[in-house]
Amino acid sequence: MSTYRNMTVGLALIPIITLIISLVIALNFLGAGPHIPLVFSTAIACLVALKAGYKWDDIEKFMLETMSDGLQALVILLIVGILIGTWIISGVVPTMIYYGLLIISPTVFLAMSYVLTSIVAFATGSSWSTAGTVGIALVGIGQAMNIPLEMVAGTVVAGAYFGDKMSPLSDTTNLGAAISGAQLFEHIKHVVYPLVPSFIISIALYAVLGFQYGGASIDKEGIDAILNGLSSIFVINPIMLIPPLVVIVSVIKKMPAIPGLFISAFIAALLAMGIQGASLSDVISVAFSGYESHSGSEVIDSLLSRGGMVSMGSIIALVLVAMGFGVEYGIIQKSGMLPLLLDKVLTIAKGVGGLICATVLTGVIAEMLMGSQYLSVIVTGSMYKDRYAEKGLAPKNLSRCVVNSGCTVSPLVPWSNCGAFMAATLGVATLSYAPFAFSCYLTPIISIIIGFIGFTIERIPPAQPES
Repeated sequence: MSTYRNMTVGLALIPIITLIISLVIALNFLGAGPHIPLVFSTAIACLVALKAGYKWDDIEKFMLETMSDGLQALVILLIVGILIGTWIISGVVPTMIYYGLLIISPTVFLAMSYVLTSIVAFATGSSWSTAGTVGIALVGIGQAMNIPLEMVAGTVVAGAYFGDKMSPLSDTTNLGAAISGAQLFEHIKHVVYPLVPSFIISIALYAVLGFQYGGASIDKEGIDAILNGLSSIFVINPIMLIPPLVVIVSVIKKMPAIPGLFISAFIAALLAMGIQGASLSDVISVAFSGYESHSGSEVIDSLLSRGGMVSMGSIIALVLVAMGFGVEYGIIQKSGMLPLLLDKVLTIAKGVGGLICATVLTGVIAEMLMGSQYLSVIVTGSMYKDRYAEKGLAPKNLSRCVVNSGCTVSPLVPWSNCGAFMAATLGVATLSYAPFAFSCYLTPIISIIIGFIGFTIERIPPAQPES
């Protein structure tokens, strides 16, 4: 293919195999982060692109354009750091933790958290906003109840992404329907079939975990100590819930993320100065460096010592490197490595079940390689749209597979924007919470099973080849 210059399948596989091997070694054997493996793989991708006939100016342009396209995500990460810091010093997070400890039983905490985050994400259409509001509070409540943080974070992530995929307000839901040629509400009704069993199984698993960990972890004296400690440091009042409500309303009103988050942080800053008695200097310091709790309680200090722009530095570095490698048409996309490999997939997809399986796997692989749920949707939907039409499959079959693959697993990929955001926001490493985000990997599996058994697969007259 002239589009790909001298790129071959063998060359295209080199940086991808390098990425996989280096990440496995770094994460599982060396206890290191993904940053350096991604840098190393990016260097290999550059060499492969040079070998295929691209000039260094071209390669550098690929990386810089990609990073430019991803600046919005980086700005959001910085504002989230500010948001967490101001929410703590203003008493927002302490208030949510306080009320949560009063009304939620440890035994049913995980199941309730999954349901709550699913509802909020459905109402707002935003998994990020859900994690950044109720998710932060739930992690704090779970920590106070001695429930393993990775379980709580996994529950929050799973619920946030479940509700997001069901919501007509979700940008990925709308994008998946649009790129596949499906009607939005037809898509939503169709996506219910794999999501409902995924939801039921997840609820059951969280209930089992809750009875195992929650029932044995009830420490009434410890919880009372936290409640008394929080109320002695902060003014606990329902008015402190205004900032998270602002975020939720801004999402519902389809306000862009950056101004919505900034307004919430600004209101929190005013509450910190007006009600909590913080100075302007304190607020500015917390927004930049994060809040440091010195309550004398180890539990409270661990709950509240976080946030600030500085806390996002490592995550931003990770996202930048990942974007250079693959996100938003980086090196492996623009040099033709990924398109060439994905083209080969189309030659082996046989039958309806095989086609649906290939679609889901393509979405997952695209997400893992490029780290962008949006790009996963665009690439996967564009690749398979004509093939579904040729086989007489309704567009909503494709849209369902598209959003139930890359979008669903995106928070489980440490170097993706979603994985990085969730880890930074919830304070738990991606690979630590991933095993407990049940519906994130149950949904793609169920989608594949449905494809092979033919359940809910809707057909249309096959498209005729162009003469």
